[in-house]
Amino acid sequence: MSGFIKFAGLQGSTGLLAEQEMRAALAICSGMSGKEAARAMNCAPGTVKKTVERIFFKLGVCNRASMVAEAFKRGIISPAAVLAILLAAHSVIASEPMTKVRRSGGSESKIESRIAARRVEASLAA
Repeated sequence: MSGFIKFAGLQGSTGLLAEQEMRAALAICSGMSGKEAARAMNCAPGTVKKTVERIFFKLGVCNRASMVAEAFKRGIISPAAVLAILLAAHSVIASEPMTKVRRSGGSESKIESRIAARRVEASLAA
């Protein structure tokens, strides 16, 4: 039985990983440390550590970076949510002319960043 879990702003499917393992994987993919993941999951840091080790075994990897890459490669974690986050962050940080809108009005000109991610976030939340 395959279901979907939303945790830490990401979405994953529970086909290969158990529910707790998926929550830990999503926490690690969102950049949380072991202790932060434990606080978010309401468990001990040792539990998260053992859970991450089980994920390593199931995915056939040996570190967190390769776990994240393998999870995206296998489609366990939805890259669409991460893409929306990256686009939103990039549009705020970037100084490229494609992401800027020039508005002339009166004596001063204003430059605004376009953030299309709000629409994506609203559709993800619904």
